[in-house]
Amino acid sequence: MLIRLLLIASLTFTSGLAYAKVDPELRKYLSSAINSTSSFTDRFEAEVWLVDMSARLSRYIRNKEFRVEFLKALHQAATKENLPPEMVLALINIESAFKPYAISRVGAQGYMQIMPFWRNEIGRPDDNLMDYKTNLRYGCAILAHYLKREKGNWTRALARYNGSLGKTWYPEKVMNAWQKRWFVQHISSLQNHIP
Repeated sequence: MLIRLLLIASLTFTSGLAYAKVDPELRKYLSSAINSTSSFTDRFEAEVWLVDMSARLSRYIRNKEFRVEFLKALHQAATKENLPPEMVLALINIESAFKPYAISRVGAQGYMQIMPFWRNEIGRPDDNLMDYKTNLRYGCAILAHYLKREKGNWTRALARYNGSLGKTWYPEKVMNAWQKRWFVQHISSLQNHIP
């Protein structure tokens, strides 16, 4: 029990330090964002995750308010499909480097590089794939479909997402980005695994 309390206190102190480094304007915006988010089960978890991911994402998305809105939309789209939001961040990092209007040489669009044919498959023909919320919804639904199809095998699911099934270079890039830049040990999972 004492170890559990020390770990929680340590995590709270660490997250408090990260929160203290956030400028007051962003802190105020984050506070209202945390109160209005629906995909988190716990307010503290939302605060820690949004502050942490916002800091990591700041090198790619400079606008503070949009960065938080983007993270909220990403978290909601990912959790709706039972995907780890951090894995989705890693995928976007590799797919588009967080460039909102990225278009690949084969015509994939936006953050998650959605092929236009998906509009006819899972959406509506007039859906705007450059709209970040639409792009995130599509991308998370597609990735979740492939993960289910591959019975939870991330390597095969990511390769399918990229159109490189049978090769491992793409899944390895996404997994490396996840481990090096986006991985986070969730506080709730830490609390559940402490004796």
